[in-house]
Amino acid sequence: MNLKDLLEILACPACKTPVHLSEDETAIICDRCRRRYPIRDGIPVMLVEEAEEPAA
Repeated sequence: MNLKDLLEILACPACKTPVHLSEDETAIICDRCRRRYPIRDGIPVMLVEEAEEPAA
């Protein structure tokens, strides 16, 4: 399964809404709360503690 296929089943662990791939493909971004989950070695790290909070 590739990353684009995985996006169809992933949801933000914080708010349970859909996510999308960043333009540079280095993170997965929540559509609602805007947290950025990093992608390391091709694997999304979907942990709230690892996510970057959106800029205020």
